[in-house]
Amino acid sequence: WRYGQTMRTRYPAVQVDEASLYHMHNRIFTSAGSAAGIDLMIEIVRQDYGPDAANSVARRIVMPAHRNGGQAQFLERPVAIRPNSEIGPVLDRVRKEIKQPWSIALMAKQAAMSRRTFERHFIAATGQGPGDWLAAERVEAAKDLLIRTQQPMDDIAAAVGFSSAHALRHHFRTRVALSPTEYRREFSEK
Repeated sequence: WRYGQTMRTRYPAVQVDEASLYHMHNRIFTSAGSAAGIDLMIEIVRQDYGPDAANSVARRIVMPAHRNGGQAQFLERPVAIRPNSEIGPVLDRVRKEIKQPWSIALMAKQAAMSRRTFERHFIAATGQGPGDWLAAERVEAAKDLLIRTQQPMDDIAAAVGFSSAHALRHHFRTRVALSPTEYRREFSEK
């Protein structure tokens, strides 16, 4: 979905879902990129010829037998759309101190701006609101802990700044289309 924004601009009637690996609608199939295209092809084989054929193809090309098209676990985090010297240091600090109880007001204070001015600058620089960005950063940090450790969900939630394992699960499923447990099972270092 590298050109998602361009596609939205050129074709406003088309709904672009950048959180999916691939999408199938009627006879139109699209994918996030070349690797996701392989996932899409395996899914087409699964639908047309069944799971045994899809598993055989997946083994032959050394791919997981099935990754749900709604999964977003391999998509990179968006970076700032425009460089912004006031916002950049705040982004860096929040990432380094992700465990802290960051709020939009606190981030605005770090940038020496009013909350409203900060939100305006933040959206101009990143293309998303600070609350959404913060939740996405916390999920990214949780993904790293999920694949590298066997820490319980409560510990991971606390380590990345979520108030509870329930909050972690909610934000994780919203952004990754998997539960943290499913993500760990599929991607942890074994």
